[in-house]
This record gives sequence, structure tokens and C-alpha cells, in this order.
Amino acid sequence: MTPTARRTAPLLVQMLTLTGLSLLAAWAISAMLLFLLPPPAPDFYRLAEIEQTFRGGTVAFDERRPLMLSKRDKAPTPELRGSSFAAIRAKFAADIGVPTSHVIIAGERGPLSDQNVGRVVRDRAARGASDTNEHILIAPFQLGVLQPDGRWTVVQRKPLVGLSDWQRRLALWFSLSAFAMAPVAWVFARRLTKPIKVFAEAAERLGRDPLAPPLEVRGPAEIGAAARAFNEMQQRLRRYVEDRTAMMGAIAHDLRTPLTRLRFRIEGLPDDQRRKYAADLDQMEEMITATLAFVRDASRPGERTQLELSSLVESLCDEMAETGSRTEVERGEKVVLQGDPMALRRLVSNLLENAVKFGGEARARVFSDAGNAIVEIDDDGPGIPAADSEKVFEPFYRREPSRSRQTGGIGLGLAVVRSIARGHGGDVSLINRVGGGLTARVNLPI
Repeated sequence: MTPTARRTAPLLVQMLTLTGLSLLAAWAISAMLLFLLPPPAPDFYRLAEIEQTFRGGTVAFDERRPLMLSKRDKAPTPELRGSSFAAIRAKFAADIGVPTSHVIIAGERGPLSDQNVGRVVRDRAARGASDTNEHILIAPFQLGVLQPDGRWTVVQRKPLVGLSDWQRRLALWFSLSAFAMAPVAWVFARRLTKPIKVFAEAAERLGRDPLAPPLEVRGPAEIGAAARAFNEMQQRLRRYVEDRTAMMGAIAHDLRTPLTRLRFRIEGLPDDQRRKYAADLDQMEEMITATLAFVRDASRPGERTQLELSSLVESLCDEMAETGSRTEVERGEKVVLQGDPMALRRLVSNLLENAVKFGGEARARVFSDAGNAIVEIDDDGPGIPAADSEKVFEPFYRREPSRSRQTGGIGLGLAVVRSIARGHGGDVSLINRVGGGLTARVNLPI
């Protein structure tokens, strides 16, 4: 039965909302910075300061960046033109005693090109000097003088190392804004990713337990549609497994009737023939009984509880040792997991019996590794060829052709082990050990 759906806004709408709110926040922060932070004051330099720097004198620039001299092979570009620049060039050339043609003023904009900047410069100049009509250049600029050797001596503002005061204030405001927006972004991210996380957990849970409850349909419309499809797939898989299991059980059960008739019909055969046929019929009935048990256990998984796997393995080894089997277990860490006690008991028992049967002795150990419970059982048997490492887990497959009771089993032991391990979200593998022997390794998620 599908749980009641809880609808929220579609994922597309939530993403658009998050994007829109982020843009609005960015615009609001930019507007706040624009109106609250004062613009950076321009660095301006009087012509007397530039001349003193050119002559190598020392000038106090207060809060302004100092001027510097450099030598160049080419004239600075682009040249600034205009009546004000012509007057500055003429005054500077006259003061240092060179032709006006040997002086170039270059830069990206003209001095006092912005009326607001010009007003700020005039006010600051008035506070620092009595002559408000003194020639002034606003950085960035480059004033070059042609030397007799053909090279140019250039006066310009010293490059900035690091951030200016204005840039530091902007960086501080942006950092504070990002810090203030981080909790909002985290809440939205959690809201958007939570349904996907729940969906992934449900898919992982289904892999461990086919009878896991259906996924609750909640979240955005897209997630809800995926959850409904997931629940329908889970129901179809469950019905498919149940139908196949019921079919196998019915076939195995119905085979008992012709076997009973065959037993009556062989009564009139000679003794030697009757014994052979009876042995074959006994083996067939044993296979049918084992198949019914396998189907019954697979179709009715037991209740899963918390259990201590190390104690389970130790108890089984002790029980087998009491009956004369050579088994031992390494005392190690306690590993607790959630599983079906009866099924896991059968899993470990089958592996121990196989190790004793084919290797004469079983040595078990239990430990945890990367969130998984590991059970390893070693024997001193001949091992198995690499080509058969997967075939031995197929139902009714046996490497030896004989199916006599003396050799034991009908080939369902390892199939049952893998079925139980995978039913718990893990798996089992057989590994040939160096020097001989085999290790059965079971990996179960804790």
C-alpha cells in the first residue's frame, strides 16, 4: 500500500526561488555598498611635487601613494592632449629647462575629467595650499622626459602592493555578507537534498531487505513521481519473487506423487535392481525435501534483530567441537549487526561443515572493516579452481559427480550461504590461500 503523498513545491520552482533570492541578496548587498561606502578619494599630485620627484628630492605624500622614477626605451602612451595638458607640459618643461617637445603626459583619462573628482581635488588642494589654481595631475598618469641618450625618464605613481583601503573595506563587507547568507543557503540546500538522501537510503535498504516498507512519497513533485515508481518497482519485484518461489515449491511438492508411485512399481524388481532404483529415488526425494526447505526459507525471511556475530560463530564452533569436529575460533573483537539470527546461524554452520568436510578442520574469525562485519573460515583442503569460484554457488552444482550420502549434501549449501549473505546486503567469496587451503569470506554491512 502506497503511503499518503505529501506535496511540496516542484524542484524546478525551488531552484528558481533559491536562484532568485540569491540574485536579490546580491543586488541588495551591492546597492548597500554603493550608497553606504564612500567612494575612494583620488590621488592627486601638484606639479611642484612631480618636479621635486624628478630632481630626486624627497616629498611627503601623507595618505597618497608616493611617486617614483623609472627609465624606459620608449615614450609612455597613450598621450593625453588638451589645453590643460599643454599648459602643464609647458610649465614643467620651463621649470626643468628642456624643450616642451621633450615632455609627454600619458594616461587613461584626463585630469579633472569628472566634475565630482575635480571638486574633491580643488577642495583638498585649497586645504593644503593657498593657490587653488596650481597645476595638478590626477593618478594614474605617466609624465615622461626625453633624455640626451634617447631614453625616457618617467614619473608615475608607485604600484600598489596588496589591497588598498577601499578594496579592504569592500572585501570586509562581502565577507560579512557571505557569512550572513551562509545559514540561509545551508537551509535551502538541506531542504533540496533531503528528499534525494531519503530516496537513496530507501534504495539501499531495499537491497538488504526485500520486505522493507515502501518509501514515503513526499518532497517535490519530481521526487514524488520517482518515489511512486520506486514503490511500484518494489511491489513488482516482491510479487515476482513470490510467484517464482511458489511455483518452485509447487513443482517440488507435486513431484512427491510420482515418486511414491515409482516406489510401489519397483517392488516387483529383482533385489539388486530394486536397491539401485531405491537409492536413486531416495536421492531424488532428498533433493525435493532440500528444495522445499530452501524455497520456504527464501520466501519467509525471519525477523531481524541486533545480534553479536562473534558469539554466534563461537557457539557454533563449540557445538561442532563437542561432536568430534575439528573447529576453532580466534577470540577477537565483538561485532554487532542487525540480521536474521536463524539465517545467519545457518550461513555460518554451512561454511563450517564444508570446511570440516573438505579440509578436515575449520578455523574461524570475526572482525570489522570499514563498516562491514567480516567472517572468515579457513580450511586445509585442496581449494577450488578459479573457473569454479562462482559456479559452486549455483544451486545443485557440485564439483564431484557423485551425489552419494557418504559425500554429503546435494549442492544447495553454498547457494543458501550466498542467498542469506546477499539478503543481508553483503556477499560471500571463496579464496584459495597461498600454500594450500581455502578461505570462505563473508562480508555483511553493519
